[in-house]
Amino acid sequence: MYTQIFFSFILKIYNFIKSGKSFESALRTRTFEPDAPNFTPRISGLADYKRDNIRLSILKSDDNNPESCQRFFFEYSSIPAGIGYFIHTYEDDGNPLPSFKGEPTKVTTGSDITSFTKTVWDNLNEDNKVSLFTRFISLDSGEYETRIENKHK
Repeated sequence: MYTQIFFSFILKIYNFIKSGKSFESALRTRTFEPDAPNFTPRISGLADYKRDNIRLSILKSDDNNPESCQRFFFEYSSIPAGIGYFIHTYEDDGNPLPSFKGEPTKVTTGSDITSFTKTVWDNLNEDNKVSLFTRFISLDSGEYETRIENKHK
């Protein structure tokens, strides 16, 4: 069921952009996960290699208030090879879990997606990690490699 909700969320954003609307406009129609008491933030990203930029977003509740959605957008251009930006869902442990705060963390990605994915996965909080999606994209060709880690393999 969660997979269906996730892909429905992505498909709605994709269709919005395909119709000529912006990434930000698409996300203004979405909110965080309605999974009280944590109200899991939704993290999205868009890489536009033709324009040499990436956009990231996190949609989260305002201190676990289900009536208030905070939308944060970040845009980066001319990013040097081997550099990326990282947003994680939760800040640390708690009850309810506190959402990520601040700007995306700048990270060194290196040139090997497998070791990068393992490093990130191994450094996530063991009690709270569920899944991780990483993608390396060649800005020259648009080719990409993807890795997905899931606690419930």
